[in-house]
Amino acid sequence: MPKGKGSTEKKVIHPYSRKAAYMVRAAIKQDKKERQKSEKAQRLNIIREKLLWFQSQLDSETKEYSKQETCNILERYLHRFDAELEQIELANSIKGRQGRMHGAREAVIKQTMECERAQYEGNGFEIPDIINTKHLKVFREWDGDLKKLPNIKMRKLSARGLSQKIEQQKDTEEGQIGQEGKDDDEQMSDVDLEDEDL
Repeated sequence: MPKGKGSTEKKVIHPYSRKAAYMVRAAIKQDKKERQKSEKAQRLNIIREKLLWFQSQLDSETKEYSKQETCNILERYLHRFDAELEQIELANSIKGRQGRMHGAREAVIKQTMECERAQYEGNGFEIPDIINTKHLKVFREWDGDLKKLPNIKMRKLSARGLSQKIEQQKDTEEGQIGQEGKDDDEQMSDVDLEDEDL
C-alpha cells in the first residue's frame, strides 16, 4: 500500500525532549511580550490622561506660564480627587450601612495621591513643559494622539525646588536692600569728604 500524505499523524513530543523545552520557552517569551505590551499601553494611557487634564486647565490667552502659576496648576491636579473622596465619605457616613462602600476605589485614590505628593515634594513631578513658550504651543496643538506623545516635552517640577528659589529671591532682595543702604552710606561719606575739601 502506497504511503499517502493525508494519512500522516502528528508526532507526539516527549515532555523532556529539546523540542518540548523549546516550545515552552517560546510560549513564555510570547506571554512576556504580551504582558509588556499591555503594561506599556496602560502606562501610556495614564500619561495621556494626565496630559489631557493639564491641557484642559490651560488658559487660551496665556502665552507663557511662570513657575508659580505652573505650581498652582499642579496643586489643582494633586487635589483632583477631593470631590470623589467627599462623595465616598458621604456614602459611608449614611447610618444603617454595614462595611465601607467603595473601599477599594478609596484605597486606590489615597495611594495615588500619596505617591504623587511624594514625587512633588521629593525629586519632582513630571508635567508638560508649559513654562517654555515654544513647548507650550506644541502642547496646545496636541490632539491626544499617543503617536505624537514624544513631541511633547516634559519637565520635572518639585515643591522643594520652588521653595528654595523663593528663599533665594528673598535673600537677594534683602541683600539688595542692604547693599542700597551701604551704597547710600558710601555716597554720604563721599559727599562729606568733598565738602571738607572745599
